[in-house]
Formats: sequence, C-alpha cells, structure tokens
Amino acid sequence: MTEKYIPNGTIFISRRAIATIAAQSALESYGIVGLAPKNLAANLANVLVKDPMHGVDIAYDGINIEIDLYLIVEYGLRITTVAQSAIDSVRFHIEKAIGVPVTRVDVHVRGLRISDTD
Repeated sequence: MTEKYIPNGTIFISRRAIATIAAQSALESYGIVGLAPKNLAANLANVLVKDPMHGVDIAYDGINIEIDLYLIVEYGLRITTVAQSAIDSVRFHIEKAIGVPVTRVDVHVRGLRISDTD
C-alpha cells in the first residue's frame, strides 16, 4: 500500500489502484493490443476472475514505485518505439494521479498480434 503524508493526515493508495492506472494508460498507448499474464498461474487465475492487476506488477519501497508491464504488441510496429511510448504514458499518468515518482517501468513483450486482417 502506498502512503502519502499530507498536513492533515495520510492518504493510502493500494497497489491494485496503481496497477489499474498503469494498465489503462498502457492499453491507451499506440501499438499495444493487450496485456499478457505474468505467468501460467496468473493466466489461469484471470480466466476465473478478472483481475485489474493482470499484466502489471507493482513494487513500492516507501519512496519510489517500480512497475513491470507484460504486453502484447501490434505486429509490424517497431517494438522499442511502442515500449517507450507505453513507459512514458504509464509514468506520466501515475505521477500525475498520485504524485509519487515512478523510478522504473520495465516492459516485457510477451507476444505479437495482428489485429487487422485486411
């Protein structure tokens, strides 16, 4: 759980909330067609219950946030450009929403997908 101290109290932000922001901003990035499971167990769990942390792993040490994204990228696009776009978008949206610096965003490309078959 992320803590942010303000003059009149403390704000607690769950990892699940941060993961939801990260997932949404990654999916809105150009060239990202989906989020991939972190491993086989996460894939099976997601079939049973829709998890907002699907494809996103959050680490918070009390000062900084570190994020791992597991993505599926559009076939035919430059993977490094798409990954950098997702990194920039996720970092911007999380820092804007909660005001805590994002130290690291790692992108793991788990697959390529052709979305337009024309």
